[in-house]
Amino acid sequence: MARAVMTPDDVRAAADRLDGAPAEDVLAWAAEQFAGRLVLTCSWQQQSSVLIHMTRPHADAVRVVELDTELLFPETYATRDRLVERYGLTLESFRAEHTPAQQEAAEGPALWERDPDRCCFLRKVLPLERALEGSDAWITGIRRAQSATREGARAVEWDEARGIVKVQPLVAWSDEDVKGYLFAHDIPYNPLHDQGYPSIGCVPCTSPVAPGDDPRSGRWAGTAKTECGLHLPRVG
Repeated sequence: MARAVMTPDDVRAAADRLDGAPAEDVLAWAAEQFAGRLVLTCSWQQQSSVLIHMTRPHADAVRVVELDTELLFPETYATRDRLVERYGLTLESFRAEHTPAQQEAAEGPALWERDPDRCCFLRKVLPLERALEGSDAWITGIRRAQSATREGARAVEWDEARGIVKVQPLVAWSDEDVKGYLFAHDIPYNPLHDQGYPSIGCVPCTSPVAPGDDPRSGRWAGTAKTECGLHLPRVG
């Protein structure tokens, strides 16, 4: 069967049709539209747990991918292992070209402190591009409630930089929606979320957040950086 390719105009029309649709309906549309060319990337935060559970009826249509920076929390790796076991996942893992030790030898120590954008580019953005090769659509856990930079996100978007469709089923979900779904379905999730970490990334760049503070203020604290680069135009 010929491969159906969506144009940016097609994506905007789909976004209009799916505006306000339940997350399950957005995923069902994506699975039908992009079967075999659809990638779910997992950071093993609570959105990943929800999306792993929600995509299981479409498991044959969706590749499950992790971007392993090799700098994640032990709790994050343990959450991954619990989800893999619970759902019998076939997981693809993508890492940076160099280990953290090799990166230090090439770039100098603590690159994440001196140039966090460069570190994220090497350890996240480039592995993502390899993970997306040959795919037409990418499922992410982006939610409008996460930060001001994500307030305009839609359930379906065209990623101009990568020429791929972004599918964001949870875009309208609140923190309470996510937690309620996890508990309702008894889904394993990262325990750091219960220890003051609303947003979880690499160990050197993630701090706990005081109640009431911006949920992403614990990421790259003390810098102007707010995004790792996965959901921004490619630079580097």
